[in-house]
Amino acid sequence: MKNASEVTIQLPETKAAVESGPLVSPPNVGRRKSDVMHGAIRLLCLLTSVTALAVMTTAKQASSISLYGFSLPLYSKWSFADSFEYLVGVSAAVAVHSLLQLLINITRMLRKSPLIPSRNHAWLIFAADQIFAYMAMSAGSAASGVTSLNRTGIHHSDLPNFCKPLQVFCDRVAVSIAFTFFTCFLLAVSVVLDVARLSSF
Repeated sequence: MKNASEVTIQLPETKAAVESGPLVSPPNVGRRKSDVMHGAIRLLCLLTSVTALAVMTTAKQASSISLYGFSLPLYSKWSFADSFEYLVGVSAAVAVHSLLQLLINITRMLRKSPLIPSRNHAWLIFAADQIFAYMAMSAGSAASGVTSLNRTGIHHSDLPNFCKPLQVFCDRVAVSIAFTFFTCFLLAVSVVLDVARLSSF
């Protein structure tokens, strides 16, 4: 009887020790790690979209080209192509979205409040990230088509490769497009994190 009573008294103590032991992490540690990951993705997305925007808006060059024996002056600028203007607009919108979300995330993390306070808010962020990801993909694809045409010319015609005399311009456009696609990838990662957050509600 004495041994049985000792066992019954010691069992709750053992259980309590296990629940508060070093092998059990606090419930908010996982949430904080997720919040930090969200913040890092927002920061990277802001940097890549601003880089794509800055590189594209500074893409311009003057040169000359020989066509049918005549030397013709050339001047190219990003604003001459609708697809490049679309890329600039999308990059600016993504940068604003990322900056706002980053500021909100930092403010809530400093206050130690939940990054996503409700399921409705999680759905809103999920939808916004998905929309901007599709927009970045479409902008990069549209700009890629124009850049490819400039580099190869038009087949079965005498239209030359405009990127030979405008190499600096085409290289800057290519860099901007690359950063736009990387921004799309980061937004897709953010969408995956949003889905994980939705499943936790």
